[in-house]
Amino acid sequence: MVHSHGYRCGTREVFSKKFGTSGTTPTSHFMHVFKLGDVVDVKADSGIQRGMPHKFYHGKTGRVWNITPRGVGVIVNKRVRQRIIPKKILVRVEHVRPSKCTEFHKKRVKENEALKLKAKETHVRYQLKRKPAGPRGGRIICAKKTTIETLRPVPYEILL
Repeated sequence: MVHSHGYRCGTREVFSKKFGTSGTTPTSHFMHVFKLGDVVDVKADSGIQRGMPHKFYHGKTGRVWNITPRGVGVIVNKRVRQRIIPKKILVRVEHVRPSKCTEFHKKRVKENEALKLKAKETHVRYQLKRKPAGPRGGRIICAKKTTIETLRPVPYEILL
C-alpha cells in the first residue's frame, strides 16, 4: 500500500493537546487584541480546524502584518535549502498567541532607563551592558575526618 502524504500527515503528536486541556477553547483566546508589529507564536489549536496553519508553521515565531475580523496575517521565516524566505500566512486568532521572546529585552530596557535617570541625578556612571557569567567560585574540601580507602583488583585464581 502506498503511503499518503496528505496535508496533515505526521501530525499525531504535533497537534495533540496536553492532558486536561482537551475540549472547547477558552474564550480568552478569542478576546486578545493584536496590533500591527506584535511578535506572536503560531501554535495550532487542533480543536478548531478552521484557519489552521500548515504543520510547518506550528511553533514558529513571527510578526503581525495584517489584521482581519477573525484572523491575523503573520510574517514567518521559512528556511528553504540555503536561503531564508519571509512567508506571509493568514491564521485565525485561535492558532496565534502573544510571544514571550521579547519580555527580557523590554524589562532590561526599562531598568537601563531607570539607571540613566539615576545617573543624571547622582553624576555616577552605571554599567548598562550585560556581563557574561564568570567562573564559579572555588571550594576547599577537607579530608581529615574521612578515611581514605584504596581499591585494588582481586588477583585472578585458576581453579582446577
